Amino acid sequence: METQFPQSQYKGGVLLFLIALILLEVIWSWRNDKKAYQIKETFANLAVLFGFQFSKFLFAGYQLAALGFFSDLAIFEIKKSLWTFLLTFVLADFIYYWFHRASHIWKPLWAFHLIHHSSLFMNLTTAYRLNWLSAIISPLFFVPLAIIGFPPDFIVVSYALNLLYQFFLHTEFVGKLGPLEGIIDTPSAHRVHHGSNPLYIDKNFGGVLLIWDRIFGTYQPETEKVKYGVTTGFVSNNPFVLNFKGFIDLIKGSMKYKG
Repeated sequence: METQFPQSQYKGGVLLFLIALILLEVIWSWRNDKKAYQIKETFANLAVLFGFQFSKFLFAGYQLAALGFFSDLAIFEIKKSLWTFLLTFVLADFIYYWFHRASHIWKPLWAFHLIHHSSLFMNLTTAYRLNWLSAIISPLFFVPLAIIGFPPDFIVVSYALNLLYQFFLHTEFVGKLGPLEGIIDTPSAHRVHHGSNPLYIDKNFGGVLLIWDRIFGTYQPETEKVKYGVTTGFVSNNPFVLNFKGFIDLIKGSMKYKG
């Protein structure tokens, strides 16, 4: 009889592993005086994470329904296999690149994404500084895969693994990774992405692969010390302000333009 690993136990194991890594990074930062953590911001990040987890539960039905609806309109019926999953993963990463890039260029999407770049520090808790409403728009970018005929569960898992991988990129503990730089996303490349230095703005959008940045001219190696945060400076440590600041700025900007 085949033994199935309980999903709740799997998620619990992953969560404990991530918490252990955060604690290790805190110890490393403290012992080496890296100042990678700041108490108020860390608690803000944890509060944002709690709200984001709740939003995932709240919008899960909508996300699955959206992909399911377009899967029913699929042009082809692509059979499930290892190769199908690998292709889905690569294509989902390609879509993520453009979704991420658009989130920096188009102001309505930047309103969702601003929170992630508002941190003045780079540590593992920064990874989950994610907007509580982002679940509304993220599945829409993957609709083309569903219409082509890729299995919806493959799309969901590919995107989930992409985001999980990015958790490990938010750290100063890991230096440059030699020949991997510019091929896959690395902590060094992602530090660049979070930089507000003129040289680093709007660079390294890839989730797992950085070949997209190479192809489309947005790759930048880490060559100078990174200054984290948005160009306007400190935003807030209030999780509600962090989540809605982008939308408030968007509305104010629109009203000013109309005025």
